Amino acid sequence: MPEDKNTDAGELTLQAELRAFADYLQQERGLAENTVQAYRRDLQHFRQYVEARGLRQWWSMSLAQWSEYLRYLREQGLASPSVARNLVAAKMFFRFLHLEGKVERRTVELLSSPRLWQRIPFVLSPEAVERLLTAPQFGDRMYYRDRAILEVLYATGARASEVVRLRLEDVYLEQGFLRCVGKGNKQRIVPLGRPALTAIQAYLQEQRPQLCRRSPGTPWLFLSRSGQRLTREMVWVVVRKYARRAGLTGKISPHTLRHSFATHLLEGGADLRSVQEMLGHANLRTTQVYTHVDRQRLRMIHQKYHPRG
Repeated sequence: MPEDKNTDAGELTLQAELRAFADYLQQERGLAENTVQAYRRDLQHFRQYVEARGLRQWWSMSLAQWSEYLRYLREQGLASPSVARNLVAAKMFFRFLHLEGKVERRTVELLSSPRLWQRIPFVLSPEAVERLLTAPQFGDRMYYRDRAILEVLYATGARASEVVRLRLEDVYLEQGFLRCVGKGNKQRIVPLGRPALTAIQAYLQEQRPQLCRRSPGTPWLFLSRSGQRLTREMVWVVVRKYARRAGLTGKISPHTLRHSFATHLLEGGADLRSVQEMLGHANLRTTQVYTHVDRQRLRMIHQKYHPRG
């Protein structure tokens, strides 16, 4: 019995179906542009695999071919978490095809992501975070802005994409919080600590008026030198610049500060539900990855200090 309804390779064109899937995610599911782009990037690996193997009936790949696809991803140098993410993207794509009535069976669903693929996030120590946050120096051209960006990233655990979308109206300095717009345009309120509030106030007073001279009505909080809204890539550049200056090793990114924010809260005694709300996670299971970090830290402390550790 055929695996699905399609027997003619001309009936399903992979490139066209990938475009249709992206449109579905954006228009019907309402996913953020960054999320849709992430699916597109991951599924490009699938397209390259199909083309490299000459798979004319790619929609009816066998379990053996799907297993080979995972090996192919590893051969491309992808880390285990990236392989797992690519597998999730493929499953979502085939669920869409099934929903559209274009395939009947989805062999890819038989593949599972081993627990070993779950990456424990890289987290900075509080001392390392302090070195990073104090790396901007008064003589730096964008000192006030960059210091405020770093403080907001760590104070709120916000994603880089959320920070660049902050508007002036989203910041409540007197009340001490800001409003983030996360994935799926979901809003959440996140408190700001005193250092972050002080950094934002200094930026608003000392630097932002100069940056927005060309477009004084711009609503965005953080601006580029030309007065435009920052991009996610610019925030990554800012973080990496000061990580190097602070002498921090490893792949430091805005998400590193998000991981550190969550882990340090849990280490300090915050409950998981509160951290979930501040991170904007829809599912508590996503937040629970940080409990693995905390357990690892406790294990190290036990081994170091317990007489029989």
